Amino acid sequence: MNERGKSDRPVVPMKSPNKVGIEPTAEGRKGRGLAKENLLQQNRPIGHRAAPGRQSALERIRKAARKDKEVRFTALWQHVCDVQRLREQYVALRRDSAPGVDGQTWEPYGGNLEANLQDLSNRLHRGAYHAKPVKRVYIPKPDGRQRPIGIPTLEDKIVQRAAAGVLSAVYETDFMGFSYGFRPGRRPHDALDALAVGIHRRKVGWVLDADIRGFFDTIEHEWLVKFVEHRIADPRMIRHIKKWLNAGVMEDGKRMQVEEGTPQGGSISPLLANIYLHYAFDLWAHQWRKTQTRGDVIIVRYADDFVVGFEHRSDGQQFLNDLRERFRRFGLELHPDKTRLIEFGRYAAERRARRGLGKPETLDFLGFTHSCAKTRTYGKFIVLRRPVKKRMRAKLKAIYEELRRRLHDPVEEVGTWLKSVVGGWYRYYAVPLTSKDLSAFRYHIRWLWRRTLSRRSQKSRMTWDRMDRLAARWLPLPRILHPYPSERIHA
Repeated sequence: MNERGKSDRPVVPMKSPNKVGIEPTAEGRKGRGLAKENLLQQNRPIGHRAAPGRQSALERIRKAARKDKEVRFTALWQHVCDVQRLREQYVALRRDSAPGVDGQTWEPYGGNLEANLQDLSNRLHRGAYHAKPVKRVYIPKPDGRQRPIGIPTLEDKIVQRAAAGVLSAVYETDFMGFSYGFRPGRRPHDALDALAVGIHRRKVGWVLDADIRGFFDTIEHEWLVKFVEHRIADPRMIRHIKKWLNAGVMEDGKRMQVEEGTPQGGSISPLLANIYLHYAFDLWAHQWRKTQTRGDVIIVRYADDFVVGFEHRSDGQQFLNDLRERFRRFGLELHPDKTRLIEFGRYAAERRARRGLGKPETLDFLGFTHSCAKTRTYGKFIVLRRPVKKRMRAKLKAIYEELRRRLHDPVEEVGTWLKSVVGGWYRYYAVPLTSKDLSAFRYHIRWLWRRTLSRRSQKSRMTWDRMDRLAARWLPLPRILHPYPSERIHA
């Protein structure tokens, strides 16, 4: 049975293409409403296989969300409680992930898996499930600072992943095409390619390189719940989201209550962060570029890191001023040292030369330094992308420290480890025109490994000939693994 009723919340206008997307439909989806009530009942448990000609529960939710942008879902929690769904999320967890505050790890929990999952499902159904505080640990950042990470308990991970999967069926129909972070089927390279193609093919002369100060730690819980309630009217789903937000953190054996923020590391945190920025930034930015600008505007956002390109400097400055006011309303703040409006684009170098200025500034986005350049053969404008130098230095430093720790391990074991490290670096950074950077990374690894092997004993003689043989066996040769942006993105 469906109940529908109007409210006075504004209906968000239709979306138009940004013309930078992973597919032709990347930003061509219709807009969403924020108002209308609806009761969507799902009769068949989500764990059952769909009978021929019938859709799965999540697909039916997705279809309903896509069809009616004003529908509010009131019967979603039953899909989170389904034992089959919980089992799927347990299997998908990393076996070696760190335990939470209860010390429970993957393998012992799986020793009596069916009974544990059935008990968990029953507690979820009857409201006896209690979220536990996350264990806070710190990991080093490339700039030397420490990033706080929250580690939920094993059962919290399972339930959060199940809830995120159900909620994603709704929100993936709403999210904007220029939003790439932590979304199924979207990778950092899609955002990188969208940015490169947008700057190359649109009339971009200025770029806003923005960073939100401490975003995950400053999300206001009250606003987040209001945003979720635009689409979700299931009281049990809302109640459990509040439980995760208010569970607190455990650090040095002391439990601390947090009134804002969502811990990085939680399985549902990326989705909640995307929901927050969808309403606080994406919808507003899309409407702004349709009504306030005098020229082209492109937007690419990956989590809390986003870049906005403008045809005119005046548009960029006005956008920045309005954005500060917008963020202030929702408890967010742009980082003053990491937010810049710079001249960047096809004609930036020529215009700056006429004014007696130097080369255009560069911008860092998702681990790559972007700069204005031209091809050697034809002199055509390109956006040159190279690994951020400080990240490469930090990675090499970490590798050297690990090599020192493995000083007396067998060469074959160290070689196997280095092979995976170098291969992982290539998989991310091997974009077109980075061959020199990849070769330099391999060269430094080779040099650090030789330096470490030479210290195994006073009699050790690690000649370059022997080192070359080891490198040929264990260190993959660099090769480009990603296509040119224009081959992946249709603008």
